[in-house]
Amino acid sequence: MGKFDKLIKELCPDGVEWKEIGEFLDYEQPTKYIVKSTEYSDKYDIPVLTAGQSFVLGYTNEKDGLYKSSKDKPVIIFDDFTASFHWVDFVFKIKSSAMKMLTPKSKDSINFRFIYHCMKNIGYSNNDHTRQWIGKYSKFKIPIPPLELQEEIVHILDLFTNLTEELTAELTARRKQYEYYRDKLLMFGDGVEWKQFGECATIFRGASPRPIREFITTDSSGVNWIKIGDVKIGEKYITCSEERITKEGAEKSRFVKKGDLILSNSMSFGRPYILKINGCVHDGWLIISNFSNYYLTDFLYYLLNSNIYQNEMKKKASFGGAVQNLNANIVKGLVLPLPPLEEQERIVSILDKFDKLCNDLTEGLPAEIEARRKQYEYYRDKLLTFKELEKIN
Repeated sequence: MGKFDKLIKELCPDGVEWKEIGEFLDYEQPTKYIVKSTEYSDKYDIPVLTAGQSFVLGYTNEKDGLYKSSKDKPVIIFDDFTASFHWVDFVFKIKSSAMKMLTPKSKDSINFRFIYHCMKNIGYSNNDHTRQWIGKYSKFKIPIPPLELQEEIVHILDLFTNLTEELTAELTARRKQYEYYRDKLLMFGDGVEWKQFGECATIFRGASPRPIREFITTDSSGVNWIKIGDVKIGEKYITCSEERITKEGAEKSRFVKKGDLILSNSMSFGRPYILKINGCVHDGWLIISNFSNYYLTDFLYYLLNSNIYQNEMKKKASFGGAVQNLNANIVKGLVLPLPPLEEQERIVSILDKFDKLCNDLTEGLPAEIEARRKQYEYYRDKLLTFKELEKIN
């Protein structure tokens, strides 16, 4: 940090100007880069991106309408509703029009990567489902130190992000191995009974009291209001909710209980989660309950999360190349294997060990990645804390 402190004393001992992000970035609407077909395959080479958590949704073979970013000409893809964003420096297509493509207006006074790190430091998220970039986010102010200092900050912070990316790539390879063995374990032939899922479980859609804002409460007697934002990609359980709704709101929704599964029918399409809490869910979820006579909860989670049934749900919910919302009838119609409970328990014990290796934040690669992320956040906060330069009237 010696060089950094020296640059501060030499270049901006009295502080720096703070300016709106929008002064430095242009935005482009993404319409011409939207993928036409959602029939993705790992055999293809063009990634389809979202600005949300999942980032890479899949790969397409479409060659028209590519966004040709590169190491020399990167872009920030910005979700205009959630304010989530990603740095991209490779060729890609996108899934939705609900984003902005952000690029620098000029490279003379600003380091684009410096702005990216500043945006990461803002820590803003939006829950009201309104457009964010023009009216709000672009008006956030960030410190603008001299360019030489910007470049030193980027150099330091990128050391952490590069290491995290290397570890994440290694973990991704491990997860692909895990998925391969999981799917092999969950392949059954004629030696087991097969049933339509609707014969083995109660499956129905969630419901939303409207307008939802009138039913949100901070009262401790409120009912957990479980949203897709309460879970992270790769997590198995839902253990808490950020919001609660009133009892009156709960009566207009759908109750779920511990041990139920809920399945996203949009966004992270078809992804199952096991509930560790009671609560209510909106119509972006399908509820799966009353299956204990046929399935262990964890076995059913692994089965529905396997590539076999994820792909089948996507295929059955697709029309004209576009993925529609997953509905209860599609899930009820899935034909699933029904191995003995003892065999289910054996498979779960094996897959739980794999799952822990890939997702447990207390040990191994996941723990190391989490530690590096926290280091990055610590130094980012320290390096981007500048006194504002006093304006002389």
